[in-house]
Amino acid sequence: MTDQAENQAAERYVIGVDYGTLSGRAVVVRVSDGAELGSAVLDYPHAVMDTTLAATGKRLPPDWALQVPQDYVDVLKSAVPEAVKIAGIDSADVIGIGTDFTACTMVPTLADGTPLNELPEFADRPHAYVKLWKHHAAQAQADRITELAASRGESWLPRYGGLISSEWEFAKGLQLLEEDPELYDRMDHWVEAADWIIWQLTGEYVRNACTAGYKGIYQDGEYPNRDYLAALNPDFADFVESKLEHRIGQLGDAAGRLSAEAAAWTGLPEGIAVAVGNVDAHVAAPAARGVLPGQMVAIMGTSTCHVMNSDKLVEVPGMCGVVDGGIVAGLYGYEAGQSGVGDIFAWYVKNQVPSAYYEAAEEADLSIHQYLTSLIEDQPVGAHGLVALDWQSGNRSVLVDHELSGVVLGTTLTTRTEEIYRALFEATAFGTRVIVETFNASGVPVTEFIVAGGLQKNPFLMQTYSNVLRMPISTIASDQGPALGSAIHAAVAAGAYPDVQAAGQVMGKVNKNVFTPDEKAAQAYDRLFAEYRELHDYFGRGGNDVMHRLRQLKREALA
Repeated sequence: MTDQAENQAAERYVIGVDYGTLSGRAVVVRVSDGAELGSAVLDYPHAVMDTTLAATGKRLPPDWALQVPQDYVDVLKSAVPEAVKIAGIDSADVIGIGTDFTACTMVPTLADGTPLNELPEFADRPHAYVKLWKHHAAQAQADRITELAASRGESWLPRYGGLISSEWEFAKGLQLLEEDPELYDRMDHWVEAADWIIWQLTGEYVRNACTAGYKGIYQDGEYPNRDYLAALNPDFADFVESKLEHRIGQLGDAAGRLSAEAAAWTGLPEGIAVAVGNVDAHVAAPAARGVLPGQMVAIMGTSTCHVMNSDKLVEVPGMCGVVDGGIVAGLYGYEAGQSGVGDIFAWYVKNQVPSAYYEAAEEADLSIHQYLTSLIEDQPVGAHGLVALDWQSGNRSVLVDHELSGVVLGTTLTTRTEEIYRALFEATAFGTRVIVETFNASGVPVTEFIVAGGLQKNPFLMQTYSNVLRMPISTIASDQGPALGSAIHAAVAAGAYPDVQAAGQVMGKVNKNVFTPDEKAAQAYDRLFAEYRELHDYFGRGGNDVMHRLRQLKREALA
């Protein structure tokens, strides 16, 4: 055997599976150096149900977002074997598989993990389905959770910036109880999708430490106590012990071994390591070599999640949470985020861009996003005369209020379609600057900014962020940051590396300081940001509650 053949025979591989909002992607990664050898994607057949329930065609209320859990299993059956085939490797050389998920995405199940929507008697009940991360219809419950915790001085509330999100486990669970108590009583487990898919792979239900801490209000080994939950709703008193509490697995550990059934789905060897589940943003940090204190990693896609480690535990107003070991062991992991970024751009081009622009984009052999960008990338900062608020999907950080909505201010009869598009770009950058400045002011300084996710492919957007933040922007050297991060965790779970930090140093990839701020543009953006901040505080901090009133009018009109 030649040296090359011997080396190839000695190589081992891991699979990373990234479950996004609209699709799941599997990537085959070489353990020795993190090389990505093949990938495949499956668009979820049911996509996101945010207007109608697919099983009945019944209209859903505002702010709902549901999915079908079978779509997640179909990713294992389709994308994993296809990625292995494309990679051209022997599946017998795969030693582990890891997964990540959007969060907080919740699945109501029976004791054996069967989703309630798969029971014929519940197929027409919206609450039986997966509540996707951007299901924001539990805002009223989230407000009560926050208000009661504040009035009682609950010690865990400051760990979440003083506000609990409608996206999280408790708010969504309380909504389920109060709107469909029969289904709530039938449910045995309230399961993060990140843990449900591991359950399907191994036959073992293990809660991951990441979502338990950030989304499940699990701090210092405890959930909110029974007395507090009973004060919210007497029937919610035993929520933790009867629906939520379960064994917690640490990040990078093996949750179990690949079952015979899952081996048949995936074509992978039965018995290989399956890593404890994780969140798409948090697994991307080691993939971007961004786990040191002060390194903020922004995973920019439909939404943006900002994660960062620190050796200090402090309270950051409006953060999504701080969890000991929430990203890597030995450091406090902080999370913040924006509920809409790529989703905002997608909404705009789908609903607000005239057909003539699409025709021109096709003639130029560009996507509509590329074409709109080309029209405004050379325009001086501020020339459009606009400022926007990036709240079309509410505000996750630092206001934690999903009753807020979007604004574009300054339009005239000469405002062009592409100028509004640029203003939306800038608004998301301003939203990120609010987050960075809040961390800095709280004593957790952001010293480096690293971008992962699909939006890094737009260089004008990245340059805008660099100018607005007045910081260099580094980018992950991978098109599949979360999937690579999941593969890194799989390698650790399989014993190929001692810990996630060590694996990330070898298998992770980053391009340093790809974009640097232009001082003239940065100065102009300082002026625009001042206007953004004034609007941000006026509409977001009680100066004018018109957005809340409009939401209520909408609900009443559609009732």
